[in-house]
Amino acid sequence: MASILDRINSGPAAPQTPQPTGESPQPTPVVPPPAAKQTPAAPTDGTGSMYDLRNRVQAKLLAELDISADLGKPEDLQKKIFGMFEQILADEKLPLTAKERSQLFDQIIAEILGYGPLDGLLADPDITEIMVNGPQELYVEKRGKISRVPVVFEDNAHVMRIIEKIVAPLGRRIDETSPYVDARLPDGSRVNAVIPPISLVGPVLTIRKFSKIPITIEKLIQNGTLTPEAVYFVKACVEGHINIMISGGTGSGKTTLLNVLSSYIPADERIITIENAAELQLQQEHVITLESRPVNIEGKGEVTVRELVINALRMRPDRIIVGEIRDGAAFDMLQAMNTGHEGSMSTLHSNSPRDTLSRLETMVLMAGMELPSRAIREQISSALDMVIHIERLRDGTRKVTSISEVLGVKDGEIELKDIYKFQHKGFREGMVQGSLIPTGYVPLLLKKMEAAGVVLPEQLFSTQQAHK
Repeated sequence: MASILDRINSGPAAPQTPQPTGESPQPTPVVPPPAAKQTPAAPTDGTGSMYDLRNRVQAKLLAELDISADLGKPEDLQKKIFGMFEQILADEKLPLTAKERSQLFDQIIAEILGYGPLDGLLADPDITEIMVNGPQELYVEKRGKISRVPVVFEDNAHVMRIIEKIVAPLGRRIDETSPYVDARLPDGSRVNAVIPPISLVGPVLTIRKFSKIPITIEKLIQNGTLTPEAVYFVKACVEGHINIMISGGTGSGKTTLLNVLSSYIPADERIITIENAAELQLQQEHVITLESRPVNIEGKGEVTVRELVINALRMRPDRIIVGEIRDGAAFDMLQAMNTGHEGSMSTLHSNSPRDTLSRLETMVLMAGMELPSRAIREQISSALDMVIHIERLRDGTRKVTSISEVLGVKDGEIELKDIYKFQHKGFREGMVQGSLIPTGYVPLLLKKMEAAGVVLPEQLFSTQQAHK
C-alpha cells in the first residue's frame, strides 16, 4: 500500500519507479468562534421577553451604525458595537445580570455580523450539513448521521432575514414570485432556500458546509472511500485525459471526489469550471470560474449552465469541469468532450452507472435535439470514457462502489464494463464491511492513456490485487 501511495503523490503515473514522498505539512488549526447560545430567560423587571429586548437594542444599534462604512477589521467593528451596546443599556437603565448581558451581546453580534442562530452550527467542524425546517426545527448531519439540535429561530420572519442576508450579496432574490434559490456562503458552503407558498412549513434552509481543511486523497483512502490501487488508477486517468462522469445520490460525496480528482490536472493546463453555485476548490493557478445566474426581478438577466458551457468553448479551455449536469447542458458538455477538450469532468445525480447513461440520454433530449436514440447513445459512448459511482451507505460512510468503462453501442445499448466494483462483506458493529476490488477486466482506455504518455501495468487490474 505504501508504494501505491507514493506513486499517487508523485508526478505522472510511472509504476516501475515509485518515488517516496515527504511528510505532508500540518494544516493550520481552525479555531471556531463561540457556539451559538440559547436565548436566556426573560428579565424579571418587566422589560419584556429577551427576544423583544434584543430586537429593541439591535434596532437602535443598526440605526446608529453604518455597517457598510465600518466593515474593515471585524474585531474593530465588534469593539465599536460593544461600546454602543453598553451605552444603550446604560441609557435605558436595564438591570441585566452579567450572564444576560453577555448572552444578549453574543446574539446581537451573531445577528449583525453573522447568521444568527446558525453561527455555532457553522463553526462546528464535525457538522457537514445544516437543515432548517421552519423556525422551530433544526437538524444537522454529523459523521453521516442526522440528528435534531436544540437551536431555534424566533419566527418565520427571523429565518427570512437570515436567508436574505445570504442571498442579497450575491445579487440573487427570493420572494413569492421566485420562492426558491441556490446560493453560497462566503466560505463556499452551498445553500438552498425554499419559502412559502411552495413550502408549507415556513422557510426551509439547507446548507452543505464547505470544509475549511480540504479533503485529501489520503483522507479518502483512510475513510475507505477508495483503495490505494483504485486511486492510482483514477489519478492516471486524469493525467491521461480520460473524460470522467462522477455519479451518485444526493449527499454521496460527488463534489468532494471531483475536487480531489481535479487536483491531478497538470498545472500547465487552462481549466474552466461551470457551476450553479461556485463551490469547487481547484488549487491550480490557471482556473476560470463561471457561475450561472437566475432571472432578476424584471424577469431578465438569466444565464444558464448550458449557455456558460457554450461560451466556455470560445475561451480556449484545455478542460471543462461542470459542477453538476442537470438539463440540456448535457448535450453541450458531450460536444465539448468530443471536440478536443479531453480530460473534462462533471457530476450527475443517479442511482447507478447504468442509470447515469439513461439520465444523460434524457438530458440530451431536454436540449431540444430531435435525434434518434441510437444517435444519442453513439454520442454519449464516443464522448464519455468512464463513470465513477459513489454512494452514501446505510452506516453514513461514502464509498466508491464502481469504476466503469463506457464502451460503444452494442445491440442498441451502450456497453458498460466494471473495472473496479465494491464487494460487500456484510454489516458488523453498525458498519458496512467490504472493499473496492478489481474485476479482472483490463480497460481499453489504456491505449488512449498511452497516447497521452501515461502507461499502467495490467497487473493493476488483476483479481489477485484483492487478496494482497
